[in-house]
Amino acid sequence: MKICIAAVGQRLPPWAAAAVQEFVERMPRDFRVEVKEVKPEPRNGQPVARLQVAEGARLRAALPADCLVIAMDETGRDWTTAQLAEAMGQWRDGARDPAFIIGGADGLDPQLKRDADLCLRLSSMTLPHALARVVLAEQIYRAWSILSAHPYHRS
Repeated sequence: MKICIAAVGQRLPPWAAAAVQEFVERMPRDFRVEVKEVKPEPRNGQPVARLQVAEGARLRAALPADCLVIAMDETGRDWTTAQLAEAMGQWRDGARDPAFIIGGADGLDPQLKRDADLCLRLSSMTLPHALARVVLAEQIYRAWSILSAHPYHRS
């Protein structure tokens, strides 16, 4: 399974970049994770809708062909880690490679969210962008650990 995390933003704080990299490097070869950073649209007083559309186009371009698109958004479904692990097992068994997308400071393009196969949220609370990326990477690793009966996740 090839897992993609496509996120708007190219400069994470060093602590966040190190944490994401740590979880990506822990993943085994058969659950490879690739992080694709997408350039944010310059603000320059542009309307939010225009920013979202421009960033949405960049996110779409970063996605692998025929992937399962999972939009990460505060309005998405609230899954447990066990539910994520179950879904990842089904995607793996069905040969569906997931791509998780994280929008920029103004969120995801509404059309991109509508076109996504699934919309999830990481928390009912608002998370800083860098922390959201770390939490997502950790949860993907934890879901793999559940599927693999790895001791990282103890239930």
